[in-house]
Amino acid sequence: MDHRGAGLRASAEIRNVGVVKNEVLIRTGAVASATASDGRTRDRVAQLLLERGSATAAELGACLGLSPAAIRKHLDAMLAESLVEAREVRNSGPRGRGRPAKTFVLTAAARESFPHFYDGIATAALRWIAQQHGPEGVTAFASAQVVALEERCRAALEEAGDDPMARAEALAEALTAEGYAANASTIATGGQLCQHHCPVAHVAAEFPQLCDAETEVISRLIGTHVQRLATIAHGDGVCTTHIPGIPRPTSPPPPKNGMKTATLRTNK
Repeated sequence: MDHRGAGLRASAEIRNVGVVKNEVLIRTGAVASATASDGRTRDRVAQLLLERGSATAAELGACLGLSPAAIRKHLDAMLAESLVEAREVRNSGPRGRGRPAKTFVLTAAARESFPHFYDGIATAALRWIAQQHGPEGVTAFASAQVVALEERCRAALEEAGDDPMARAEALAEALTAEGYAANASTIATGGQLCQHHCPVAHVAAEFPQLCDAETEVISRLIGTHVQRLATIAHGDGVCTTHIPGIPRPTSPPPPKNGMKTATLRTNK
């Protein structure tokens, strides 16, 4: 094995692990530094596109003090990750030689990565409703918000039958498709539906009417009384809904004294 490329010039250095470690650390550090630098540059590119709406590689390079070729490297990576879209620049004048200029815009997915203030606006809106119409107004609003969710989930439960546990399992799948990361299981006291994600947790922490409206939807869809035991909005790790009255699957009791049971037959 040739170690000359790693800077080992004497046989005594072959056993010097520190030399190898230092070489690896230097290279690893260089890669990490380059990766961090690339990430920061892409963040700056994304911020510029957000502020400007669209820009060419040359325009972005001029703003960031980089060459268009360096900017295109980052744009190509962002294109591969579906963070930007490329569009041809509309030019009313005569078209010159070479490839047509392209302008770049952020995709909807990229825009979602920027900070949003939906929770703050929703909380402020509910506070206004509470001030104007009292707690009953917030309850009415919360009930209206889950109507569309209930309709979509009800359609997913059409083939679940009347068994509450079968409906709970189908509902868990439907809620997972809605982003709730849900699952249903049978426990000693009945059944339970767990939701590992809550899209409105920050708002529901102040307005539990949102949780109450969702619990009512779960009860109507499963077809039986349910009870909320825990919610993410109140600091629990999972939103847990208890479904009482579901019999726990049981296995037949073992034969006495370890004897196998036999079926008696009668001669006709």
